[in-house]
Amino acid sequence: MKKTYPLSVEGKHPDRVLDAVKHDIRKYFKRERSRPVPVDADFWDFDCKVGTSADTAQGVRVSAVIEAVDAAAKSGAASVYVEILSKHGIRVPAPHASEQTGDMDTAG
Repeated sequence: MKKTYPLSVEGKHPDRVLDAVKHDIRKYFKRERSRPVPVDADFWDFDCKVGTSADTAQGVRVSAVIEAVDAAAKSGAASVYVEILSKHGIRVPAPHASEQTGDMDTAG
């Protein structure tokens, strides 16, 4: 999804417009995550960018997209650009405690 949302719409309260933008973003995440995951992947991951325009958009984590939209609205921007691209994610197992300690098992 690559979309520019206007934050000031004539006849609508700015808070309601901002709520509608956030709702649309959350709905997109939910729709993408509900799609079947490919066989070689474990989950859906996302590349996200948020800014006042496509040229000035900065990469953000999925958990920070809504916060970045809020920050753009508080800065007085007339619109906000949101880019969310889904990709396949593969889980990486965490190392075991014995692997983290190194040579402690072989000492002695």
